[in-house]
Amino acid sequence: MTEVWSTLFSFENYGELLVLVQNSLYAGALLGIVGGLIGVFVMQRDLQFAVHGISELSFAGAAAALLLGANVVLGSTIGSLIAALLIGALGVRARERNSIVAVLMPFGLGLGILFLALYPGRSANQFGLLTGQIVSVDNEHLGLLVALSVVVIVGLAIMWRPLSFASVDADVARARGLPVTAISVVFMVLLGLAVAVSIQIVGALLVLALLVTPAAAAMRVTASPFLTPLLSVVFAVVSMVGGTMLSLAGSLPISPFVTTISFAIYVVCRLVGPRRGRRKTTGVTARAA
Repeated sequence: MTEVWSTLFSFENYGELLVLVQNSLYAGALLGIVGGLIGVFVMQRDLQFAVHGISELSFAGAAAALLLGANVVLGSTIGSLIAALLIGALGVRARERNSIVAVLMPFGLGLGILFLALYPGRSANQFGLLTGQIVSVDNEHLGLLVALSVVVIVGLAIMWRPLSFASVDADVARARGLPVTAISVVFMVLLGLAVAVSIQIVGALLVLALLVTPAAAAMRVTASPFLTPLLSVVFAVVSMVGGTMLSLAGSLPISPFVTTISFAIYVVCRLVGPRRGRRKTTGVTARAA
């Protein structure tokens, strides 16, 4: 067991290495906030499958930018927005949306693999688009990530109440005069931006660990409209920052650590959730008696 641990992790000169990945730590914490907030609406609107579909076209855009020598974050953002707008405009009904996502996913993945196969540069850059890279966030990338994240957070803050209403009961919201279709399209754009900023850190294949799992874990332990996004953000930030720090010690891709921490949190919440529900039910029954 000790030999396995020493093979995976080495904390020699760890403090010096932390200085080198400050941008990644900042980006990870910021993405945890973005993913935790938007993930709540992803769960409420049943868009988990759509997140994966958007990530595939985001991956294709990032791979195209890598091949052309352009900014990878910008390419990822363009790919995400194209996918988000297509899904938002064409996938009004859940069945239609799932069909569109199922068509976009293999197309985006195949296109991305083609661009990577044509790319003559280092294989680490290719692998990083799929699984994330701990040292890939330079000052320019961090600036773009901050700008896109601010757009997503501000957008969610502005439309939080109508988006919550439309997510819980779209028919009633429409009857009350809310522009449900417009809200859906705007949210898909915000989701596309959130996926784009996540690709650079956790990679295209495992973006669900940031945009779905923390919110799913939070919903297992509370139904409070205040505590759910708060816990989701806490879980996402812990997964991102903790995964980044463990990845640094192991000199391995960040995504396995982020997904493992995120999954462990979900398992704990899933175990705690039913017990909490039983205690609450028992208390209500006792008071009624």
